[in-house]
Amino acid sequence: MAQTVSWKLLRAAWIFLFPLVLITAQNNIHWEVQRYDGWYNNLAYHRRGAAGSTFTRLMPARYADGVYKALTEPDVPNARTISNIIAKGSSGLQSDARTTVLSVFFGYHVISEVMDARQPACPPEYLDVPVPSGDSVFDPNGTESVRLMYWRKVWDKFSGHSPNNPRIQINEVSAWIDGSSIYGVSHSWSDELRSFSDGRLASGPDPGLPRSSTGKLMMWNHPDPSRGDTGLKGFYDSGNSAINENPFIMAENIVWFRYHNYLASQFKAQNPLWSDEDIFQQVRKWVIATFQNIALYEWLPKHLGKSISKYQGYKKFIDPGISPEFQVAALKSVATMVPPGVYMRNRTCGFRRVRNIFNRESPALRLCNNFWNRQKPNLQTAAAFEELIFGMASQVAEREDHIIVEDLRDYMFGPLKFSRSDLVALTIQKGRDNGLPTYNTAREAYQLPAVGNWVDINSNLMNQTQIFNELAEQYGGDISKLELWPGVLLEGRGGAEDLLSKIMIEQFQRIRDGDRFWFENQQNGLFTAEEINKIQGITFFDVLAKALNTNENELQKDVFVLKAGDQCQQPAQLTVNDLEPCTGPIAIDYFEGSGGPYGIIIVTLCSLPLVCLVPAYAVAFYRKTQFKKLQKTNRHESIRKKAEPGAGIRASEWQGPNESLRQVALCLDPNDRIRVLDNKHSPTRIINLTKDMHVVISSNDQRVLLLKVPKEYDLVLLFDTEEDHREFIEQLRAHLESNGAHLLLNETSQRAIFKEAVTKQQRSQILDTFFRRVFAQILEIDRSDAGDFNMEISRKAKESLNCELTRVEFADALGLKDDSLFVEQMFSLADKDGNGYLSFREFFDILIIFMKGSPEEKSKLMFQMYDVDGNGFLSKEEFSVLLRSFIEISHNCLSKLQADEIMDSLFKEAGFQDKDELTWEDFHYLFRDHGDELQFAQLNVKGLDFRDKTNKFQRVSFVKNPYKSNQETSVEQVGQEFRNRDRYYKKSPYHHPKPFTEAKREKYNRSKVQQKIQQFKRFIENYRRHIICVLIFYGIAAGVFVERAYHYAVEAETTGIPQTTYVGIIVSRGSAASISFMYAYILLTMCRNLITFLRETFLNQYIPFDAAVDFHRWIAMTAVVLSIFHSAGHGVNVYTFCVSSLSSLVCLFPSVFIDDGSELPKKYYWWLFQTIPGMTGILLLVVLAIIYVFASRQLRRMSFRGFWVTHHLYVILYILILIHGSSNLIQQQSFYLYFIAPALIYLGDKLISLSRKKKELMVVNAELLPSGVTYLQFKRPQDFDYKSGQWVRIACLSLGTDEYHPFTLTSAPNQDTLSLHIRAVGPWTTKLRETYSPENVGKLGGNPKIYLDGPFGEGHQEWNQYEVSVLVGGGIGVTPFSSILKDLVFKSSTYNKIVCKKVYFIWVTRTQRQFEWMADIIREVEENDKNDLVSVHIYITQLAEKFDLRTTMLYICERHFQKVSNRSLFTGLRSITHFGRPQFVPFFNSLQEVHPEVGKIGVFSCGPPGLTKNVDKASQQINKRDQAHFVHHYENF
Repeated sequence: MAQTVSWKLLRAAWIFLFPLVLITAQNNIHWEVQRYDGWYNNLAYHRRGAAGSTFTRLMPARYADGVYKALTEPDVPNARTISNIIAKGSSGLQSDARTTVLSVFFGYHVISEVMDARQPACPPEYLDVPVPSGDSVFDPNGTESVRLMYWRKVWDKFSGHSPNNPRIQINEVSAWIDGSSIYGVSHSWSDELRSFSDGRLASGPDPGLPRSSTGKLMMWNHPDPSRGDTGLKGFYDSGNSAINENPFIMAENIVWFRYHNYLASQFKAQNPLWSDEDIFQQVRKWVIATFQNIALYEWLPKHLGKSISKYQGYKKFIDPGISPEFQVAALKSVATMVPPGVYMRNRTCGFRRVRNIFNRESPALRLCNNFWNRQKPNLQTAAAFEELIFGMASQVAEREDHIIVEDLRDYMFGPLKFSRSDLVALTIQKGRDNGLPTYNTAREAYQLPAVGNWVDINSNLMNQTQIFNELAEQYGGDISKLELWPGVLLEGRGGAEDLLSKIMIEQFQRIRDGDRFWFENQQNGLFTAEEINKIQGITFFDVLAKALNTNENELQKDVFVLKAGDQCQQPAQLTVNDLEPCTGPIAIDYFEGSGGPYGIIIVTLCSLPLVCLVPAYAVAFYRKTQFKKLQKTNRHESIRKKAEPGAGIRASEWQGPNESLRQVALCLDPNDRIRVLDNKHSPTRIINLTKDMHVVISSNDQRVLLLKVPKEYDLVLLFDTEEDHREFIEQLRAHLESNGAHLLLNETSQRAIFKEAVTKQQRSQILDTFFRRVFAQILEIDRSDAGDFNMEISRKAKESLNCELTRVEFADALGLKDDSLFVEQMFSLADKDGNGYLSFREFFDILIIFMKGSPEEKSKLMFQMYDVDGNGFLSKEEFSVLLRSFIEISHNCLSKLQADEIMDSLFKEAGFQDKDELTWEDFHYLFRDHGDELQFAQLNVKGLDFRDKTNKFQRVSFVKNPYKSNQETSVEQVGQEFRNRDRYYKKSPYHHPKPFTEAKREKYNRSKVQQKIQQFKRFIENYRRHIICVLIFYGIAAGVFVERAYHYAVEAETTGIPQTTYVGIIVSRGSAASISFMYAYILLTMCRNLITFLRETFLNQYIPFDAAVDFHRWIAMTAVVLSIFHSAGHGVNVYTFCVSSLSSLVCLFPSVFIDDGSELPKKYYWWLFQTIPGMTGILLLVVLAIIYVFASRQLRRMSFRGFWVTHHLYVILYILILIHGSSNLIQQQSFYLYFIAPALIYLGDKLISLSRKKKELMVVNAELLPSGVTYLQFKRPQDFDYKSGQWVRIACLSLGTDEYHPFTLTSAPNQDTLSLHIRAVGPWTTKLRETYSPENVGKLGGNPKIYLDGPFGEGHQEWNQYEVSVLVGGGIGVTPFSSILKDLVFKSSTYNKIVCKKVYFIWVTRTQRQFEWMADIIREVEENDKNDLVSVHIYITQLAEKFDLRTTMLYICERHFQKVSNRSLFTGLRSITHFGRPQFVPFFNSLQEVHPEVGKIGVFSCGPPGLTKNVDKASQQINKRDQAHFVHHYENF
């Protein structure tokens, strides 16, 4: 409790005493403290005379347009030419009034006190001075390309809009003589200069010098034009921002710095209890008053030779603003008197030598070599500056004439792009920039008579008429056009009344009379009358005496004039010949040394996608390797059994001079054969040992062996050891001797073995010639097609004629396995001499029957092939062998039972059920109804192409359902059309036209142009929603691009951006706006829940929600292209910024840069790596490269996991985009305006999905179906409503990953459970299959649970919105249609009202065994389809025409089976089964004939891209016609 009371008392005491402390801190300041920035000096017009106020125009502006455009050539003369005419001359002429150099630079100090217009304007406007060709200083080589740079100065943005309101420039400092050049133009500036100790200004290590520049103040920091030095080292902080321009101005400011600290020490000694603030403000008040007194009452009268009027008191109505005319008048008053160098002397009048820029001694400091000099070897201490001030006081200035020394006229500091300039020429340009009136206009304004003759300007120059003649020539002889600065410069004493004096006195009088804080104003309470009298008695000598601790013995009393009798007279009047020469111009390329590194960075950024490909392919390769290992696991056991120890002799097979060795194993089996096995222990070759074998061994390498194989290619082996070599020979000899054969062993060199051996490649060349000769003779092929045999060497031709085919080669030519029954029977029949080989004639005889034989000949050939005992009869067993040979082509997709069933059916229908054997006539009678098929049955041999030699309608594979009506038969015969390739689709005597064919032929008679027009119309009709949405979206994107581009090209002129980087900024900002829009609204394409909901609303009629993923890709690709343009634009921008001066960059980036004159821009690496936009931009490019590379189709298929993970980088992408624009360098960030709404919608959509993903679902049934299909049946969540054709995303944490993969539901909406059929085609699905294997489920004690997200809508669910729908499924792509078919049958059986009246389902599969589960669904549909709504067609593609004769026989069997059993022999379904791939154009055409009343037919396809592409192409081709319109919806997997 006591502590609480004590704390309350302490707090109350602090609250009471704190104001007293503040009052005590300034209890000796009893006057109104003058502001540092000049504001509120005039209580009625607060801004008058303040820093940042405008100049005061006393007479009309002279602009080219009367508003702001400066006069330029040829309206006015060249400024450099005028400079050469009027200001060129010799130095070394003394001032007539013997004015000291100290007075000259004191004048510079006074001018900087009331005026500063150095700041360039924004946007930058250039008024450069073209240097005349051949200029002796700037362009001695006559390049005509040199320009003296001049930036127009900053102006008031409220001016320059009309002739009544012309442009007016801004004064950066206050117009009052208020000590701003000593204390700064703001309170914070002054605080930075203070030490806050005893009222003193802060000093450096040497108390006689100010503190070195820290960079906290905006001190002008121009590069050294002599040395090129930059930086703040060697500079001092001061109230005058340009103090460091040269050491002479610096010395003037140091005097007042030291005088302030002297007074502070005096006040402190007299008033030890005063606070720092008391002392500082007292001293400041006295320093300002002293400076006012000296400037107006001591310096000005001596400088002009005229005194200012007596002070009459404060006049609040007077505006002290600096007039533009005063700028040039004040400069002229001091510039002509500046010497080329300045002496330094000690206190005893000893003039010292100095060290010049060339490190040699010189009598004085050269002005031109000391601009912005940071090194200052002669001025390192306060004592050195004292010597400089003594020297300035003891040196007479140049004459008050029109001549300006070369240090200012030819070697004035300039930008580093050209480091020297001309003060006279630049001042002329400044006059034009400020819109100064002409010389005579100004004289009349100041009530002086106008000058009528050129020589009247200065009577002292009457003997220099050449100056006036040349000047008159430049102004066209019209003196009224003479500009103010040249006129004032030429004025002199003794001529016309001095305009310069008028301007100077008028200006200083307004400054004094309008200043409420003027020291003589007794109403402001600053000083008493006694103090005013005291101040009026202070001279600059008194200031120097206190500041430098000097006296009259060391310094004359009148420091502004060096009289003849004064002490310490100068040794001589300095001339340029007494000093070292000025250094010439330095031309610096800002980008020098940066080109190479910057180019490397650009190339690196451009290579980011290629760089990202390396890890992408590494990840994909790793995933692929893991997947292959996973696949090999299932085959590991069988391979292990084959690879038992001792199974064969290991060796390497030499396959040819340019081929690599192949590891093989050699096994001699009991059948007297050599089996050559590969690494997987699969036979690659079998060599029979029925004859004597010729073996050649190497004489120089006992491990090499050549086994000669007659009529085949040889076997060359390289054994690992000699023991293996000997063991093989012994085993081979034993096998041969057991059969009564012999091993013929020869020996030769290894080189001879390789040369003598017949390689597989050589054998292939012989066989190629063999086959071409056979085909040429049979089909009468032209020589150009078969090859010019005359060009072949005789040995090769002879080899081909003597060549004989082995059974393996014969089977390979037919594209069949050599151990198949069909090859065995065919080969045995063709091998007439029974030697186990086919000669040229034997092969020719068998082939010509298939190529040109009649149906009877072909059936007889088949009969003979399977009449094994040759007795002229074919037993049932032999007929069964025939059927089984047919079954081989379908990879045994028919069981032996089915084969027996079809055989019994064929016999029964022909009345042969009681026969045990068939004659050829009986056999031919079995196929009496299929003469056409046998007519076109041929032998499909590799390299054989006979299509163009026959005018026959190529046989097709279709089965007609005899139980359909005649009208529908034309539709069901679409199989015929499917098998007809478009390129063979032509009229034939064997083709029987159907009704739809005629209609098709009529439409094809339309012209190409009409077809294109109709196709375009149908395209517009089919994709009108897509087109409208794309036009709207990309229209908005283009609109924001154009808006930003137009803004920066036209409207942003005031920012200076277009003037600096026109193309780069337009491209970068325009693309940035489009990118912001696209990257924001691309999120909506991924709001799956929202899309699923909206597609059920009326909006689906206007927006193609099913194209969301495609639209997502389009936006992404467009955005990445725009990102490239954006980056390229910024690449140009960075280069432009790197070669632009600092003053230009300040306009563009006022929040980043301050124009302190340092000029040098930032390097490229600063922009790229040290700014937020640069660093985030590079990171964005990296993230985009990763996302886009892993999202490419190929890599997405190779590694879905990589795609899944990298696509989640979109979170980082959006964060970086937000940060990227947060610095607001050029404009305020606008991305969030686009981003907020889509982001909130997307977030809500993701939350919905996340709420579902948290629910675990129990898998009630899991089955591993054939062909790698996994069937999952799981509980249907509550309130889970979906439509047939929709899809879901599932995840299974038991797989060790949280990936979600999309799959189409195969269950119908009316079912209580959900089901999926998932084919194992990738790592995830393969692992899923293993997870739900019975073994793994047993280990886990039950089926692993899954997570479900969905359902999501797609185009397939719209099948019921068309009267006629065509469903096309390929492979596992049938999954959405299983749900649709179930749903259709259910709705029709329950008499639900549906729009769809007919569904055609086309299932394309390699073999029906791949998806037997789908066959079960179709069977269920067939049983429940009471209204005949569904027509199913199944295409088995693996029965492609490997061997046309066998395929034809299968067609015949299928047709017969369909006829007698009303079901397919292959599938057991009533659905039509076809062999080969469907052709959709004739099918779609037939639907137009069967359903003429239907205007739109929906086509829905799902499967590999090739299938959906063919369906889409067929739809577009049919849509060229004026019949039913086919609307295609597709989904790829």
